[in-house]
Amino acid sequence: MRLTVIGTGYLGAVHAACMASIGHDVLGVDVDIEKITALAEGRPPFYEPGFDEVLTQALASGRLRFGTSLREAAAHGEVHFICVGTPQQAGSQAADLRYVDAVVDGLAPHLPASCLVVGKSTVPVGTTARLTTRIAALAPLGVRAEVAWNPEFLREGFAVEDTLRPDRLVAGVTSREADETLRRVYAPMLEAGVPYISTDPNTAELVKVAANSFLATKISFINAMAEVCDAAGADVVTLADALGHDTRIGRRFLNAGLGFGGGCLPKDIRAFAARAQELGVGPAVEFLDQVDEINQRQRTRTVALARQMVGGDLTRRRVTVLGATFKPNSDDVRDSPALAVAIALQRQGADVRVHDPEGTTNARRAHPELRCSTDLLTACQGAEIVLHLTEWGQYREVDPVKLARVVREPVLIDGRNALPHDTWRAAGWTVKALGRPASSARPSDAQAREPLRATIASPATEPDRAGAMAPAMPTNMA
Repeated sequence: MRLTVIGTGYLGAVHAACMASIGHDVLGVDVDIEKITALAEGRPPFYEPGFDEVLTQALASGRLRFGTSLREAAAHGEVHFICVGTPQQAGSQAADLRYVDAVVDGLAPHLPASCLVVGKSTVPVGTTARLTTRIAALAPLGVRAEVAWNPEFLREGFAVEDTLRPDRLVAGVTSREADETLRRVYAPMLEAGVPYISTDPNTAELVKVAANSFLATKISFINAMAEVCDAAGADVVTLADALGHDTRIGRRFLNAGLGFGGGCLPKDIRAFAARAQELGVGPAVEFLDQVDEINQRQRTRTVALARQMVGGDLTRRRVTVLGATFKPNSDDVRDSPALAVAIALQRQGADVRVHDPEGTTNARRAHPELRCSTDLLTACQGAEIVLHLTEWGQYREVDPVKLARVVREPVLIDGRNALPHDTWRAAGWTVKALGRPASSARPSDAQAREPLRATIASPATEPDRAGAMAPAMPTNMA
């Protein structure tokens, strides 16, 4: 089938390449010329494991190309996927739909024939109905453009896998024809046994925000328990393990630590709460405000813990933050808890160095005042405290004995509860994490030290990210 994918950020670019890889003729469209040029040349403008291979193969097949014209998109597609961003409105918790509207306004007048317009962006419930009216008013006489909603459930770092082998497909449609069209689009997935849920658009729109809200609630619940554990002298990891054996609860996402971030989850739960208020059912989701508050409090608690562990004053203290991205296997620093903590430490007078395997370019762009490095040795040299804040696999491979010989003081805050604490303590480190029992005694100052040999290989040259989306068409991914 002939598909267009409008918006080529994490969601759109991956969706376009994967749809081409399963046999569709795909045109990706974006207003960002640099990004389109990079994609057309097979250069991913962001870091996403496995995406470069899928992109290269799709381009070589001749089934994938990129452009900047919505008029060209209208002429090309039988199905048009909207994959632009829905950021939080300035001064409000509500979602900003101007970019979705801009796509519809630019596409509809040029439609040459009836087609299906499919939203994948995360939107407030009722958006499909509103866009249906908008397109009907703008499309040429005699052209029927039906709107459906097919929410995305991609995880950054697993976007290719989640596109080609999703755990479910949800289609919000108003006709049998639209449902059949989407079944044709996703035929290889359906043949592989992927569950396909056909429903009305309102339910489909709610599925994504409900899923994000449930996930955020589970994360904030265990972080609230971590705060109780700190007060009671209990261990939140053991608590989570015990809870996880209950099949009604499960262990996944019961990992206490710094909390969630990124360009989607925080703003999506706020937008959901705002939409519920508009619908007159705000009290039903008031708990999301507490979920958000708990999540934000983890950042301030981590800063307070760091200040306590260096003697109560961060002024001129050398601090190393391990992690800049909001999660591992990504270069995305939007609403990164790690960067938020790094900035807060710096504002309290600390000399902060940030290390990240993939995110330093974007971190420097977002916060040029921070010192960022892709070299672990450089970042940790002379540190009086090290904070592990993004759960990259490389950090679990660090030899704490060798690292202790580089830092000034072997003091660690494991903000993700992901490192082997006993191993670090045996190497002489004072270790603390939110919700965990107090660390062992500080090591002797007489401990021998020697230069650290590289225990984390420096990553290859970082991708030349094309930058933020132009105002008319930002990107979006959960």
